[in-house]
Amino acid sequence: MVTPELPRTETYSYGPDDLQQVDAYWTTAERGAAPRPAVLVVHGGYWLQGDKSAWEYFARRLVADGYVVLSANYRLAPAAQWPAQRTDALAALNFLKTNAARWNADPERVVVIGSSSGGHLATQLGTYGDGGERVRGVIALSPPNDPELAYTDGGAATANYQQRKLRRAVTDLLGCDPADAAAGSRCWKLLEDSKSASHVGGEDVPMLLMHGTAEFVPVTESRGLATALRAAGIEATIKTVEGSAHAAALLNHPDTYPMITEWLGKRLAPAAPGGGTGPEDDEGGEHDSPADLPSALPTQRATDD
Repeated sequence: MVTPELPRTETYSYGPDDLQQVDAYWTTAERGAAPRPAVLVVHGGYWLQGDKSAWEYFARRLVADGYVVLSANYRLAPAAQWPAQRTDALAALNFLKTNAARWNADPERVVVIGSSSGGHLATQLGTYGDGGERVRGVIALSPPNDPELAYTDGGAATANYQQRKLRRAVTDLLGCDPADAAAGSRCWKLLEDSKSASHVGGEDVPMLLMHGTAEFVPVTESRGLATALRAAGIEATIKTVEGSAHAAALLNHPDTYPMITEWLGKRLAPAAPGGGTGPEDDEGGEHDSPADLPSALPTQRATDD
């Protein structure tokens, strides 16, 4: 494996909380160089844990391929409950777009990438409110896009430790137990709001939704969202990677990075040394107030859903 050259890096605060920070990765542009496309990365960790630094190697690879990358932290449950995580992700995206000139980034060419709970937040950014005006697309690895489904799966007799942990994490995220969420109650409203498919509209953005076949967040977590997006006329592609486990394992799979960069190339047309466009994919009312926005595994075949 070739180690990419070190880009410039700096940490910025996008809000007053210690967790409201982003790490920026970029290369110094020559005078007059065209702005580069940008990627906002959102880490995973059950909405309870994790850190932006986990994406450093991936960010360096993207910078070497012609992108500017910002990797975001956000407030974690249970200290911060839903929708604080989405509010922070929106604020991090707003920080990127507002300050794009610092890194010679193009604020109109941005894609969001996230894994696991960060993938859920990424799909929220692509559907909630005017998502289509904010970003060009969303890539989500192992995203629990429907927390109610994750809660239900985690209560099954066949659930493994990770699924049971995810079930408890949904309760910590919402600050209430979905089992007690009577229709119309505060808990029910939070649960519905946390489902990315609940926010789908005709102005949303294309999504690449990726799952491994050996992971604890099954592809069913993305099928409902993909169906809703397609019904609204939005391109949604599901890729399943045979034999791959969850999130980090999926990201490190040798098939994954080429799929990601091909998909990015179609939507962002990166500056040199990035590549042009790839082939066509196989498948194809709400707002947060601005005031509130402060290794490789054996090669396996990726299949379409």
